Amino acid sequence: MSAPDDSPVGAERSVGQLFASATAEMSALVHDEIALAKAQLKQDVKRGVISGGAFTVAGVVLLFSLPMLNFALAYGIRTWSHWNLAVCFLLSFAANVLVAVVLGLVGVAMAKKAAKSKGPQKVAASMKETAGVLQNAKPHPRPELALEKSPKAVEAVARSTS
Repeated sequence: MSAPDDSPVGAERSVGQLFASATAEMSALVHDEIALAKAQLKQDVKRGVISGGAFTVAGVVLLFSLPMLNFALAYGIRTWSHWNLAVCFLLSFAANVLVAVVLGLVGVAMAKKAAKSKGPQKVAASMKETAGVLQNAKPHPRPELALEKSPKAVEAVARSTS
């Protein structure tokens, strides 16, 4: 079994190796969080597209089906019930409005789901929190490093953002 940098487990690693390992893992974490944000944004866009599609279909159904469906349904009701033709046309129109209302409610429900989703905001907050924690991290001083370099140089390396 070995550590991420292929050194045997239990072997002491230098501060440089530890810093390189931490930097690589931090980079991987940032890349993973960016990928998560993209996936959540894609899901939100998909919900928005479904919502817009449902609204569009509701409008198209109401608009294009009214003339043909109203005539067919009204004459069908008249054939079965022998009611006044005007009442039959009103019932036909009411059926079309009912279909449009159902599709509109589906669109509203999907729009609310898309609006409630806070996926990218959660990931951004998590990334800011991680960056805040790492900015305050200070390395442990090494005796041989303390003789060669001043503490300011060590602190500058630890606080590097690149």
